[in-house]
Amino acid sequence: MWKEFKEFATKGNIIDLSIGVIIGGAFSKTVTSLVNDIIIPILSLLTGSIDFSNLFISLDGKKYKTLAEATENGAATLNYGAFITVLIDFFIIAFSIFFVIKQINKFKPKPAPVEPTTKECPYCISKISLKATRCPHCTSILEDLD
Repeated sequence: MWKEFKEFATKGNIIDLSIGVIIGGAFSKTVTSLVNDIIIPILSLLTGSIDFSNLFISLDGKKYKTLAEATENGAATLNYGAFITVLIDFFIIAFSIFFVIKQINKFKPKPAPVEPTTKECPYCISKISLKATRCPHCTSILEDLD
């Protein structure tokens, strides 16, 4: 059993996946910091100093000044400000991944062009084999069309 586990754990795909998860976690922390520490303050400045973290709806019908106050009083809340922050995180991560993959794809070799295997009959415009001497559709005799 130990031998099987060792073979499984040392396969290339497992190691690659592990590295991807670790890098993804670090990338996620970086993006979260970018959103919380740079983008949200700029958005707050542009929208009249709205503090997204304190955008919430109290479900008990009472008014609270901050989310911390509502939580302290045990009120159930809909934290749509936190949701806005998570949405911004998502869009930044999605855009970043799109940009990185777009750059990586520039380095991939382009597939070789495929040689044609058919030609067009000049009389009925049907696709026919390159080797055909007579069109199977209209039965026209084909001269050397090359």
